[in-house]
Amino acid sequence: MEVKKDILWRVYLCFIGMVLFGVAIIIKVFFLQNVEGNYWRSMADSLHTRYVTLDADRGTIYSEEGRMLSTSIPYFDVRVDFAADGLTDKNGKIFKDNVDSLSICLSKTFQDHTPLEYKNILREGYKNKDRYFLLKRDISFTQYQLLRQFPMFRLGKNKGGLIAETKNKRINPFKLLANRTIGLSRQNAQNVGLERTYDNYLSGTTGKRLMRRIAGGTFVPVEGYDIEPENGHDVITTIDVNMQDIVETALMNMMVANEADNGTCILMEVKTGKIKAIANLGRQPDGSYFEDMNYALRATEPGSTFKLATVISVLDDKYATMNNMVNLQEGKWQIGRRTVFDSEPHPGQTNVTIKHAFELSSNVGMAKLAYQFYNKKPNDFVWHLRKLKLDKPTGIDLVGEDQPVIKTTASRTWSATSLPWMAFGYEVLISPLQTCMLYNAVANNGKMMKPYLVNSINEYGKSVKTFEPEIVMDSICSSNTLAQVKAMLEGVVMNGTARSLWSSYYSFAGKTGTALVANANRGYADKIYQSSFAGYFPAKDPQFTCVVVIKNKPHAAKFYGASVAGPVFREVADKLYAIAVEKQQPMRANLMLDTLLAFKNSKARDWKEITTALDLPVEGDVNNNNWVSAKVTDKKVNFAQVTQAKGSVPNVTGMGLKDALYLLENAGLRVVVRGAGKVTNQSIPGGTQLEKNQTIVIELS
Repeated sequence: MEVKKDILWRVYLCFIGMVLFGVAIIIKVFFLQNVEGNYWRSMADSLHTRYVTLDADRGTIYSEEGRMLSTSIPYFDVRVDFAADGLTDKNGKIFKDNVDSLSICLSKTFQDHTPLEYKNILREGYKNKDRYFLLKRDISFTQYQLLRQFPMFRLGKNKGGLIAETKNKRINPFKLLANRTIGLSRQNAQNVGLERTYDNYLSGTTGKRLMRRIAGGTFVPVEGYDIEPENGHDVITTIDVNMQDIVETALMNMMVANEADNGTCILMEVKTGKIKAIANLGRQPDGSYFEDMNYALRATEPGSTFKLATVISVLDDKYATMNNMVNLQEGKWQIGRRTVFDSEPHPGQTNVTIKHAFELSSNVGMAKLAYQFYNKKPNDFVWHLRKLKLDKPTGIDLVGEDQPVIKTTASRTWSATSLPWMAFGYEVLISPLQTCMLYNAVANNGKMMKPYLVNSINEYGKSVKTFEPEIVMDSICSSNTLAQVKAMLEGVVMNGTARSLWSSYYSFAGKTGTALVANANRGYADKIYQSSFAGYFPAKDPQFTCVVVIKNKPHAAKFYGASVAGPVFREVADKLYAIAVEKQQPMRANLMLDTLLAFKNSKARDWKEITTALDLPVEGDVNNNNWVSAKVTDKKVNFAQVTQAKGSVPNVTGMGLKDALYLLENAGLRVVVRGAGKVTNQSIPGGTQLEKNQTIVIELS
């Protein structure tokens, strides 16, 4: 009995001990979770680190004369470490003494919250001792510089808790100019243009930063453990900003006037193949125009500009000379079940020379030549097209160039009428850039140059890779053929379809084109025409080749190449000729001021350079970076500051198109341009409050 009691006592004692031990464990767990929980959680979090990538500064794309076409500017995310040493000492004296004035400064600068709202936001972060509190995203460098001078933040990171994370945003300073060709580096989307082609050079090498996780799952940088990124290289293009402005403006004027669907204009330097300017404009749903696609690289049926390849083939095979005769049959010729029509009938025109048939842009004449000489061996004609490199992309340094289509007898769609229709630019697909390369070869005495857009890759101002002119073919045809072809292209301007474009100041050569294009499943019923002009100038010593291709709206009243694309070519040629004349005969300081033609609103620093170079008498302040208006009074250039209120529509009356576009688009407006010259009227008056997604129409004299 005594033994049993002794055993039971021992069992009870063990049980009580186990219960007490269990209670102790529960109390300890409760204490750790609720009393010391934050401390131990932060200790555990501090053991978790990771590396994040640091983006390198992307290189800048420059024009040939050194102007920035695409660059990166810094933007900042601003955060606050409310557990910084200075904010936790002396019962938070620094925070309490500065929170009111800091809230006022933030409200005044960003104007998105009242001072009281900012004060509550800051108090909330301070109360939670947030170590990585997000205050503002995407502030500019100017705003960041201002922020660093605010109360509390001026004490720096350790005392004031200011943390700034730098990131870069890509911008095109000239906005519309060559926008699609330059491209834009975009996050989470595929780049286009030069930004994509030269991405490996521009992007640089990413770095690394060690980040430590703190309470709440937020990561903060660990100082001293950064692997710095290597910045990207700069790309120096062949584009000339002034020429690009001329090309873009000329194309825009015609697009707006004719309400065209899309268009492109290419300007190539004859001797080198450098693309000096390339404009691509597409009509937007609101009626404005934007560089939405690179139409210069899209393959379409070229129409009559393709006739150059036809006459080169016939003349180079010595089947005929330009003085041989061809029967136009008054502009209508039936072959099989199809009929070839000239774009305009030629009553009384039967037997004419091949040269005159080319000048008249006769479809019948070209179709007959191809059929007469190549009907039994059509692949001989195709061989010539391949020799002229029309079956391959140009290889320009841009991603996305269309593959051309040149049929052969083995093609699935080859028919009995393919050959004559190919002779005048149908049943083939080539890009405007390919047309430009062919016409440039004629201008360059037969030497075909590869078009290119980049001169060099630079690192810190020094060239690390250069690109030289590349000869694709030493001669596209015999010298005899070349001489005849040049005479025919000049004849188009003197006696043919482009005679309305003739200039008494300089000579040029070229070919008009008008092609009827299909509208998806509606076919040709909508009467959509593609107008084109391809040529070079001056004719006797060619410096530039220019190709213009414009797709018109359905049933456009004006659609011939000579009346739509031709005037764009002529405007570009006129302005470049005028610039060349000015370089040979520079303006002199003793010219009477009242004979100067182009005074306009511009930046003061630009006018300072002009007036200094010409030694002109000046009144008014031109020693600043503000916009000024200029006018002549008492034989002096008088400058007055033009104020541009923040948040309002800029006043661009009196400015040139480039300056006006720069101000209006930077203000966030979509711009529709009408006319040419200086701005005489704007649909929204200067000083009007800006609204989102506004469109403004500016009229030029």
